[in-house]
Amino acid sequence: MRRVSARPEAMKRVIALTLLCAFVLESAAFAGLGSDKTAYVGGTENQIKDGAEGVSSAKDEKNFVFESKDGKLAIPYDQVNDMEYGQKAGRRLGLALTISPWLLFSKKRKHFLTVGWKDDQAKQHAAVFELGKSIIRTTLATLEARTGKKIEYQDDEARKSGLGGA
Repeated sequence: MRRVSARPEAMKRVIALTLLCAFVLESAAFAGLGSDKTAYVGGTENQIKDGAEGVSSAKDEKNFVFESKDGKLAIPYDQVNDMEYGQKAGRRLGLALTISPWLLFSKKRKHFLTVGWKDDQAKQHAAVFELGKSIIRTTLATLEARTGKKIEYQDDEARKSGLGGA
């Protein structure tokens, strides 16, 4: 019985397709929260879905605003009574197993801001946001300035990141 070998052109197509798939998967795997975006992780506000991605702004003179396709959340600065910033760092184990073992040496760091406030009826509310890395420092500094409250940092690493390495 004679074995039929694959044509060189077909092998090149298979290799090209494999490399293309690896490139697309790698790009998709690194796509997370954009560096200038904000995600509503969760909290007492049920008009916005947990995990909703959007934009936040502390530019408004009276409110910290989060907007997504699900809706808008405005938190009055004068009603904020608690702010905390922390980070979560993790290894990219899943990516390392599927794409490249070199990814074991990289860390993905997520940045979380928790804001607590009381509404007009003195009911306590809380919201947890994930912040993109390029908006952390300006958001934290602006919130401190507008609320007159200090941000609590979960640990020294969070303090360094939030204060710009100080």
